[in-house]
Amino acid sequence: MTATRAALRVTVFVCEDRTWHHRPLYSEIVHRAHRAGLAGASVFRGIEGFGASSRIHTSRLLSLGEDLPVAVVIVDTEERVRAFLPQLDELVTEGLVTLDACEIVLPGAARRPADGGRGDEGGRTR
Repeated sequence: MTATRAALRVTVFVCEDRTWHHRPLYSEIVHRAHRAGLAGASVFRGIEGFGASSRIHTSRLLSLGEDLPVAVVIVDTEERVRAFLPQLDELVTEGLVTLDACEIVLPGAARRPADGGRGDEGGRTR
């Protein structure tokens, strides 16, 4: 049987041209999540979308793909994600932040030994 555990997913929707101290905002969010020790973060670039401005951004040739939407997705325990929210509050002045309860699937967890498969080798494989 595959094991699961409860988690919280935060998704940050921003325009790719937004910056934080001359660095792409999405990159700053990912690096802060990494420094905070969160389990993982990924950035997904949209091909078309609109937000509060109601202006459609698209990757089609005529618009030259300017200012496309990006989504930064971070998943970890609820406690760790909520502890990270003040940093997002500081960084995201325009955009949208959503929170969703989710489950993390741990494939093969039921087959792994309680010591995480380290055995006497301390995590090394033979």
